[in-house]
Parts: sequence; structure tokens; C-alpha cells
Amino acid sequence: MTGDRVAVVGASAAGLAAAEALRRHGWPGELSLVGAEPHLPYDRPPLSKRLLSGAWGAGRARLRSREQLAQLGLDVRLGVAAVSLDARTGRLTLSDGTELECSGVIAATGLTARVFPGGAGLSGVRSLRSLDDALALRAELGMSRRRVVVVGNGVLGSEVASVARELGHEVALVGPAATPMERSLGPCVGALLAQAHAARGVALHGGRRVEQLGAEAGAVRSVHLDDGTELPADLVLTATGSTPATAWLASTEGLDLTDGVGCDAYCAAAPNLYAAGDVARWHHAVYGRDLRVEHRMNATEQGIAAARNLLAALLPRPGSAATEFTPVPYFWSDQYDVRVQAHGLLSPGGHLRTEVFRGDRLGAATLHGADGLATGVVAANLSPRTVRALRAVVARPAPWDRAVDDFRSALERFETCDPHHGGGGT
Repeated sequence: MTGDRVAVVGASAAGLAAAEALRRHGWPGELSLVGAEPHLPYDRPPLSKRLLSGAWGAGRARLRSREQLAQLGLDVRLGVAAVSLDARTGRLTLSDGTELECSGVIAATGLTARVFPGGAGLSGVRSLRSLDDALALRAELGMSRRRVVVVGNGVLGSEVASVARELGHEVALVGPAATPMERSLGPCVGALLAQAHAARGVALHGGRRVEQLGAEAGAVRSVHLDDGTELPADLVLTATGSTPATAWLASTEGLDLTDGVGCDAYCAAAPNLYAAGDVARWHHAVYGRDLRVEHRMNATEQGIAAARNLLAALLPRPGSAATEFTPVPYFWSDQYDVRVQAHGLLSPGGHLRTEVFRGDRLGAATLHGADGLATGVVAANLSPRTVRALRAVVARPAPWDRAVDDFRSALERFETCDPHHGGGGT
């Protein structure tokens, strides 16, 4: 690549973290932050929680002000998407026709929501990925009592269902897993979440798929399930997954774009091209496998790691060697009075094993692993001290039998907590 400019493509949490780290660690040249949305960088976890509920205005989700970005000396280009990148020459082409000559690029373009079959063009069918999506959905939920069907019972769908129910709407939650978030958290915590939803009147349709949407005069009116159930609907939220936003790299030679931007252990996809956040699939040297992690904490940590490793390549100097990115993945979710926190790798492949500890109906913990190793823990409504002790068990993959003993020891003083205190987010 050529030029004295680094471009961070994606004004996301990962992109912002990368831009700030580039300046903090000494990048002296031009630094461009390119974002397809017109908004300043904002935080995504509140979109399905506090912002959707109306507890926050849009401004509270903003990560930095214009003045703070100006202090970094950034060339901020919002409402402009990247179209293509020539990795050999470093030429980055934008949707407004601008071409930037870059010596390095960090891809932090995140995800795009999957289009739900049959929902295109129907009034009342929405997805939730962007700030504009959240504001539009909030406006719909601000109307009189509505019949809301949430399609997808993973983390996003489960969180939206809880917010809609707390706002007083009639809510049905549909998804392929038997219980909410079961595919990622396991049946124990899934059952606890199902109990929380059902106790508040959410109609749960686990293990079900949508056959088609019923419409009248261009607006959704019903959702038809594969068991013959017909759910009346004024509003349908589709939370059926997302795909990495890599179209702008499709013509870039030498990249592996299978499930995101394929990177090595240093977050490098090609010489002087790095990736961070939801769009990045990198080799985790400790787990010995490729990962793509769609969680908020990873976005910040990986943005910083990618920036430091790119700088080590562009400005080699003593003490600036690249380092492998080997975090302990972490995410959380708040639904009603349940706070779920997960550390480590919950789906490590191979022969899966779980160890379950249950407290009372308000708290639970599970240990996850495979092939003789423990790699992850899930805690529901446990105190910060207990969660820290559980994380220590899987800070690095540990032999299963030893980890089970440590897991049980960490839970000897099983303490529940108020989920609405302390930090967290998906």
C-alpha cells in the first residue's frame, strides 16, 4: 500500500477504538474514519434495551462528540460507504467517488441484518441493527397496545421481547431453540429466561419456525408457524441473524471472506489490511481455532489490537512488535430481572460437556467445554464477586475435572444480585 494515510472503514465501536488507538500509539499521518451511516459512532447494545424502551434518547448512545473526534485530528466521513479496496496499491474507493490512497486499512464494518423472506415491502415488519432501526421500532412501540411477534429467540429477539412486554404490548416470541438463547447459553439458563418471559405473559413458541407472513393492504396481519399456529400481529420484529458486511472487499484479491474477513492471529487479513469487531474472523491461538465474535467488549479490544499491530507493521520500532489477539470472550444480556453474563468459549466444537449448578429460581451457573477441556462459563443473576471467580476458572482452557472442582469451589458462596446494577452489554 502507498500514501501516509490510514483509513478505518466503519464508524463503529471497533472502528472508533482503532482510530483512537492509532493516535494514542503514535500514528502521525492522515487518519480517516469512514462510516456508511450519517451518525457519529454510537453504542449498539442500548439499541435493544434502554434506547428501545425510551429510557435513553439517541444522544446517550453516542460514543464520542464531534469535538472529541476533532481532537484526534480525524478526517471523518459519515454517510459515505466504502465501495472497493485495491490491497496492492492501497486505493480505497468510496460511494461518493472519492479515492483515498492508504498505507494501511482497518476493516470494522460490522454486520447487516438478514432480510426476512416475505417481509420486504410489508408495513409493520422491522429488523433491528442500526440506530435508525431502533428509533423507528421505538416509535411503533410508542403507539397504543400492539400485537407484537418477535421472530428469533436469540439474544436480540429475547431482549426486544422483554422490552415490548414491559411497555405493555401483547408479545409472542418465536424461534428454533426450545428456550430463549438456548443455543448459545444452554438449556439451564434458557429455562430460567423462559420462566422470566412466561411469568410476564410472553407467549413462547420455542422449537418453531415461521412458514409465512399474512398481510392485508400491504401491512402485516399475522404470522403462520410450521405447526399450524396463526399468531395475529400488528408488528413483527425479525431477529433471524445477520451477515458480515464484506461486500466492499469482494473484489480485493487474496482475501478469505467466508463468514467475515479471514485474519491471522494478529488480526491481519493481508499486508497492512487488518479487521476488527463483528466483521473479523481471526485465528485465536489459545483456543486453536478461528473465531468471529459478535459482542461489544470484543469490538473495543479487537479494534485496539488491530491498530497496534498495524502500527507495528507501518512504523517498526523497538518494543512495537505485533502480538496475538487472545481475549477471553465476554457478553451479557439484561431481560426483566435477569442478568446473564458469559465468559469464554461456549461452543468449542467436539464432544460438548456441561456442568450445571443451580441456586434458587433467581440464579444459575453452567460450565461449558469439550474434548476434556473447560472453556466457558455462564452466570445468571450472580454477584460480581461470584462472576469474577467463575471467569478465573476458564481464563485459559483447563482440564475438565480440575475445572469442575474449581467451578464448584467458586460457587460455594453462591450470591445473587440485582441485575440492574453494574455494567455490561452484548
